[in-house]
Amino acid sequence: SLFLSLSLCTQNSITFCFSQFMICLFVSFIRYSTNMSALCMNTIVSIQPKDSGGGGGETRETVVQRLADDMLKKLPPDFVPHEVKSRLHKMGHLAPMNIFLRQEIDRMQRVITLVRSTLVDLKLAIDGTIIMSENLRDALDNMYDARVPTAWLKISWASATLGFWFTELLEREVQFRSWCFDGRPNAFWMTGFFNPQGFLTAMRQEVTRAHKGWALDSAILSNEVTRMFKDDIKEPPPEGVYVHGLFLDGSGWDRKNCRLTEQLPKVLFAVLPVVHIFAINQTIDKDKDKLQFYHCPVYKKPHRTDLTFITTLQLKVMPSTAPEHWMLRGVALLCDNK
Repeated sequence: SLFLSLSLCTQNSITFCFSQFMICLFVSFIRYSTNMSALCMNTIVSIQPKDSGGGGGETRETVVQRLADDMLKKLPPDFVPHEVKSRLHKMGHLAPMNIFLRQEIDRMQRVITLVRSTLVDLKLAIDGTIIMSENLRDALDNMYDARVPTAWLKISWASATLGFWFTELLEREVQFRSWCFDGRPNAFWMTGFFNPQGFLTAMRQEVTRAHKGWALDSAILSNEVTRMFKDDIKEPPPEGVYVHGLFLDGSGWDRKNCRLTEQLPKVLFAVLPVVHIFAINQTIDKDKDKLQFYHCPVYKKPHRTDLTFITTLQLKVMPSTAPEHWMLRGVALLCDNK
């Protein structure tokens, strides 16, 4: 009977492992097929003729000019420097989070200024009022192909298409303007920051200053995944920040038990609920059991490199699995899944 029980256990384990392997293989195949399709389409678009056609349809210049008009109508107004400065003084211009906000607004204003000037000059160049420079030609070609112009990418963020990029620009501007003129938000969209590492550092500085005797070097990041989503947040946490908009790549999420679970078939990304990120004193909280957590890396984009790495978050795991199980799966958190 003992031998039969061991045989059944072994058979069940093999069946479970095989099923999980097939799920991972299927998900990997979907991701591979998606990437190859995108690469193929980009290659086809890049080799299309760039000259204006002689048919009865719209020319490239007409299409881009209409797109430029639409983008200029939707482009948000500039941040007025003295208004921003006055508002930050009222909020406390020496507070770490407000210093970070000022830096982000300055970078956002650079992007808005460049986009507006490029679109205005591009319309003039299409009409023949000014010379079509190399940068304007690059903007014309990329906008027609629904890509982000090279000059914009140098001072902003990567994105799959021009539409996604411009939508993110509007969402980032809304977060910064609301934070500056309406007050600190209850939850932050970390994807919308140029420097998310600086955001977390500013939060650590804020918590350190609130505790007498703490040193910044001994304050480390900690977190807790809540059961709430963005719309459920009605007030900020007593300490630290709420962060939303993260996606799990390589696993699923058990919202009831707040822990990692196996990835569902045909689901590439799982939305993570709001995460409460705060700072703890490393010299005090030495006895925290870290074996039940998977230290999940967080990246800005699906392309995982040192340049897109932000930090690590502690995610609870199932009692039946070790953290190494999720490490071998390559589980990571993404700020953007496009």
